[in-house]
Amino acid sequence: MKVAIGTDTSIWFDIDGQGLIADGDSMRARPTLVLMHGGPGGDHNTFKPAFEAMTDTCQVLYYDHRGQGRSDWSTPDTWTLDQWADDAVSLCETLGIDKPFILGLSFGGFVAQRLASRHPGFASGIILNSTRSDHDRSAMFDMFEQLGGPEARDVALEFWNAPDEPTMAKMARRYVKVCGPLYTQNDVNPFAGQRTVRNDDVLTHFNHHEGAALNLLPELAMVADPVLVMAGDLDPVTPVVDARRMAAAMPQQFVRFESFANSGHGIYRDEPDKYFEVLKSFINEHWTS
Repeated sequence: MKVAIGTDTSIWFDIDGQGLIADGDSMRARPTLVLMHGGPGGDHNTFKPAFEAMTDTCQVLYYDHRGQGRSDWSTPDTWTLDQWADDAVSLCETLGIDKPFILGLSFGGFVAQRLASRHPGFASGIILNSTRSDHDRSAMFDMFEQLGGPEARDVALEFWNAPDEPTMAKMARRYVKVCGPLYTQNDVNPFAGQRTVRNDDVLTHFNHHEGAALNLLPELAMVADPVLVMAGDLDPVTPVVDARRMAAAMPQQFVRFESFANSGHGIYRDEPDKYFEVLKSFINEHWTS
């Protein structure tokens, strides 16, 4: 399904689970979990079918960011964290979703952090899943070497430090082949297959514009919603040390930090039972209908 938001774009979305359930003689509202996918340049499909596990607790909203997936691709001047965060708020307002839980995975976590600082009080809670807050990639390169040896480090360095957008695009295939399998611990390359509707122009554009000087740490001091930070100890692309730095930048009374010893990037692919147990407990703790 697609819905127009604002005056300039339409966003593709899908919904799984009930928002209202029968509870005796009344109807009871359940929370909505809004999933922000990674990339940039990917789409929502990596959440399916895993997040069907959440439908016993909440309604799940999948969507594709502006410029990505099945949403309108718009123009590069609108591919910004401010716009992506505002789009999520507009989408929820258009669909009549009040006080959602926002889960940002990887790049989606950048968007979720910007939403938390730009729209405080909008969400019931923010889940920052396998993400980071700044452009310091030194820990990333160390982790790629730890998991894949010198070749993986060299390929990651060449890709993420590419001098311009065309060069980065040319290096993408080798990066996917060498570094992709190291993202998870379950022998699945998350870049494999044909399910993703990709717009790699968003990846190269973001990496050489806003992403080149990314530093969300100062604005995290403005976070005023409950936050769950989830990090995999074996995540090469958003290492746990970066997640700890991100968590430390927020008011500590709002933060819950969970690390997963046997997980790489995404976590739900490697330790699904523990992952969904933690996620459900956070939502149940902070939902007030």
